[in-house]
Amino acid sequence: MTTAEATPSLTLPDHADRAFLGHPKGLGYLAFTEAWERFSYYGMQTLLVLYMVKYLLLPGQVENIAAFEAFRNLPLYRGLDGQPLASAIFGTYAASVYLTPILGGFIADRVLGKRRTVLLGAITMALGHFLMAFEASFLFALLCMVLGCGMFKGNIASQVGALYKPDDLRRADAFQIFYLGINAGVIASPLIVGTLGEKVGWHYGFGAAGVGMLIGLAIYIAGQKYLPAEHFAPQGKGNASARPKSVMTRQDWLALVAVVVLIPVMAVAIVPNNQIFNVYLIWGDAQFDLNFFGTRLPTSFLVTLDAIVSVSFLAIVALFYRWYAKRWQEPDELTKMIIGSVFSIAGMLCLFMAASTDASDGKIGLFWPFMFHFMNSIGFAHLLPVSLALFARLAPQQINATVIGLYYLAFFGANSMVGWVGGFYETMSTPAFWLMHAGFAAASGSVFLLFRLFLARRLLHAPVTVDA
Repeated sequence: MTTAEATPSLTLPDHADRAFLGHPKGLGYLAFTEAWERFSYYGMQTLLVLYMVKYLLLPGQVENIAAFEAFRNLPLYRGLDGQPLASAIFGTYAASVYLTPILGGFIADRVLGKRRTVLLGAITMALGHFLMAFEASFLFALLCMVLGCGMFKGNIASQVGALYKPDDLRRADAFQIFYLGINAGVIASPLIVGTLGEKVGWHYGFGAAGVGMLIGLAIYIAGQKYLPAEHFAPQGKGNASARPKSVMTRQDWLALVAVVVLIPVMAVAIVPNNQIFNVYLIWGDAQFDLNFFGTRLPTSFLVTLDAIVSVSFLAIVALFYRWYAKRWQEPDELTKMIIGSVFSIAGMLCLFMAASTDASDGKIGLFWPFMFHFMNSIGFAHLLPVSLALFARLAPQQINATVIGLYYLAFFGANSMVGWVGGFYETMSTPAFWLMHAGFAAASGSVFLLFRLFLARRLLHAPVTVDA
């Protein structure tokens, strides 16, 4: 089912518009809006755990947070302090942003429409960023950003597909451009937000993230006339979405069960990569030799390094398999995910080696951390985009959109685990901590291998064509 078919209430704009790189002008406004939103989101996320560990949760500051005593007495945080508490809060925040888009989609579909929901989400997120300037409003600021992201995240992406007719082949290329905007924001935010936060003052960094969100909001408002118009229509007779659906077969049910089983496995597989924003930054801040020609680089530069390497390998891996497919049979999704798991294990072993290094000056050189980013990024390119393609391929057509929605529960589970597992960093030896993450990658890779050996022939039948 295409995006246009799934959202019959959308009135499509002029499809002859090729003013933005051969695409409708609306794509340019959506891409730049998303770039600035990701700039603010990843900038804030890069600073969050460092801010808590090095400032907010220290004695003399933590007492200023409104309602914090009641908050830390919740079962999830009871008995935690310092770095374990910061990791747990980070995990809750990072996990929640993958649940609230369900609420945001409901609000857009039933109450406000996509445009107004995106606007409300952007305003709410900007408010959250600026509230981070005050210790007292810390918890309310996080709540604003979680709710705002939920209203913004899914609804802006759905407008990209609605710019095109169902048979317009430019749609796939449009999403490539849209994701370039995302990656531009991810690369730039640690350089600006991270530097301001660490070198000038935490609140300057959070303020810069808020300004970025306001710029994105202004771009979105400026492009309103180029976006798909929408209106609400009752569901019923004459509505395309109300036509009867075919009955699910035994094969469909088997595929659905496989997808449900894979969700927690994917969550475990994602943990090593997502720990980058949590314990990895804390460890790197304290132990890495970040001096460059006499100047100490901000710790947040590690996130920029990861983003650059990750984006590079997303393109390199895609080009490699295009070349490979012309000569041999291209591996299926499960095989690629097994390969990704191997590289993920290698990345964690690089961190194990770094933690085991007996540096004479007490600081860890960047060779092993860089090798980690190198290996982990190859693994990332084989796991995350490929796993989404696998879910799209396995999903029964009768409930395809629902299954794709379920896919993001893996990120909720992963980020919850990142926060929980991050609490072990204070009590475990650092080499053992990263070896445990290698174990996560090995365990999930083993399950992918079992699926490949025993279920691939039954599940990976004729490929399913699914629009972006």
